[in-house]
Amino acid sequence: MEMKQHTATARGTNLGISWKFAVEVAKFIQGRKLTNAKKILGEVLEKKTAVPFTRYNMDLGHKRGPMGPGRYPMKAAEEILSLLNSAEMNANNKGLDQDSLFVLSAMANKGSTQMRAGRHRGRHAKRTHFVVILAEKEKKSAEKKEQNKTKKGEKKTK
Repeated sequence: MEMKQHTATARGTNLGISWKFAVEVAKFIQGRKLTNAKKILGEVLEKKTAVPFTRYNMDLGHKRGPMGPGRYPMKAAEEILSLLNSAEMNANNKGLDQDSLFVLSAMANKGSTQMRAGRHRGRHAKRTHFVVILAEKEKKSAEKKEQNKTKKGEKKTK
C-alpha cells in the first residue's frame, strides 16, 4: 500500500501506434530517470538517437554507434512522450519530488482492432494500450548515512 503513495500513473487506451514499436520504446525508457527518458524521446523525434530494437528486428539495418539494429519510431515516441508528461503532472498533483522520479514501469498491450477501408479485403488499424508508472527514488535518511559512516570508521580503527 505504501508503494501507491509514491507512484503516479498515466494510461493511454487504443492509441493509434504500432504495438511492436511501443514495446521497443517501453523497453528503452524503462528504469530511466524521467528527465532522461523525456530527453531521449525528444532526440528520437529529432532523429538524433535511435531506439535499439532487440525483439522485433528481422531484416533491420544497424544504426550509428554500438547499438546494432534500431529505428526512429516517431508516432510511438510522440504518444509516449505525451503520456510521460501526463504522468509527471499526476505526480506533481500528488506532491511527489520531481527530481527523484524515474520510470518504474512502461508497458504496451495490444488494443482493440478496428476495420479500415480496403479494396477486396478488410484492413485492421493498429491500436495499442500503453501504461506508464513513475515512482520516487527512496532517499536514505540522514540517520542511516551517519550510521554507515560510523560503521566504516569502526572498521578502519580495528
